[in-house]
Amino acid sequence: MLLEGRPVLFDAIEFSPLIASGDVLYDLAFLLMDLAERGLNTAANIVLNRYLVETRRGADLDALAALPFFLSMRAAIRAKVAAARLERAGAETPGAERSARNYFAFARGCLDPPPPMLIAVGGLSGTGKSLLARALAPDIGALPGAVVLRSDVERKRLLGRDEHDKLPQDAYAPEITARIYATLADQARRAVAAGHCAIVDAVFAKLYEREVMVQSAAILGVPFRGLFLEADLATRMTRVSMRGPDASDADTSVARVQESYGLGAIDWTRVDASGTPQATLSRARNAINV
Repeated sequence: MLLEGRPVLFDAIEFSPLIASGDVLYDLAFLLMDLAERGLNTAANIVLNRYLVETRRGADLDALAALPFFLSMRAAIRAKVAAARLERAGAETPGAERSARNYFAFARGCLDPPPPMLIAVGGLSGTGKSLLARALAPDIGALPGAVVLRSDVERKRLLGRDEHDKLPQDAYAPEITARIYATLADQARRAVAAGHCAIVDAVFAKLYEREVMVQSAAILGVPFRGLFLEADLATRMTRVSMRGPDASDADTSVARVQESYGLGAIDWTRVDASGTPQATLSRARNAINV
């Protein structure tokens, strides 16, 4: 504009709340894209899942449908910047053309993600469910990997408590636990319907808890993989006693009580989880063919 006869440049859009508003997930996609493009899928997956936990918005699971496009857009911007640098500098920047081509190929790949699936990881406390779920997630499905849904985290969220707060015994009443599993199933369906894989991490001690996961996948017409981790009591007690700050409240007394659980018929793939995390991960990957 002309201000007192002089041309003045303005870079501001505060005059329009509509134009000034942006999608936070689109902003986050820049970081996710940069990490994934550099082969740091694990870091990208951690960022995405932490974002979903912290926002506590179910609608963010629906928004995942736009994430492949957002990632592609962000990579295309990087490609354009690299190409512009090449145009300006010419032969002085031999890596610019390669960078532009790599980003453009990445942008195209984001638009053709693999189909989603629903995975459930069950097992008594101390079998390593959460560790396995986090290890599986980065390499499954659309970038930057699967959405991890954990019952311990969801229980704290439902009761309005911090993730590391220890809950009283009545927080584990059957009616509350039933709500937790229903919520996990709903969240998993939303993530999968948006085109992302979901990994649900919970004990799944009861038959109906396992069946609702199978039915959720069937409703959406996607593959289901159920894993049930197993380890002896001594191993489980050692592991729960060595935990640092964690969303799980399970201790050695809980581990002992769980030994008496009547689990019923388990038709999920049983995975020996008594060894190292790497051994468990290898067995789990073979079971779900990833």
